[in-house]
Amino acid sequence: MEDKATVLKDVCTALDLGRAEAAAGILRERYPFIRLVNAGRQGSFNRDMAVFVRDGFIDRYSGKKLVFPGTLRSISKLLPDQFPFHRNWRTDACHSGYWELFPTIDHITPVARGGTNEESNLVTTSMVRNAAKANFTLEELGWKLFPKGDATEWDGLTRWFLDRAQNDATLHSDDYLRKWFAAASSALR
Repeated sequence: MEDKATVLKDVCTALDLGRAEAAAGILRERYPFIRLVNAGRQGSFNRDMAVFVRDGFIDRYSGKKLVFPGTLRSISKLLPDQFPFHRNWRTDACHSGYWELFPTIDHITPVARGGTNEESNLVTTSMVRNAAKANFTLEELGWKLFPKGDATEWDGLTRWFLDRAQNDATLHSDDYLRKWFAAASSALR
């Protein structure tokens, strides 16, 4: 892959020589603009949970362990001052553990770049890595896929959540936690 800074250097050289059309051609040929399509989120708690379990709650872009969303939110409900949550994930009001440990689904090949919603194009990653990857490909970032984990060895503290929520009315009464409870119960049967 050609160094992109060098491509832009060549564009600047062409512009300095008064050759705007040549500069445009360099960009078209060597570093073209690719218009992205916003496909929106098409996931569900059950689909996400199935991918988390398949990947063993491992961030496939870093190899690090992730924690089940219901567990993170339960800790915040039980210890709000020590593990605060903010519904907009404001970094000045939300514990960094949400960004670092919250599992989310990412498209290996972004939908905006022609990727599909097929399970083979989906991986578990942290929110921080998902935000960093954006609509780039792994090749463009120099990233690789780490191996899947084994949910029987690390379940992201999902069973802790299921046991705790079953016996704690304050957790089981929360709509968000109820949805994760249903998805986790279904996935781990």
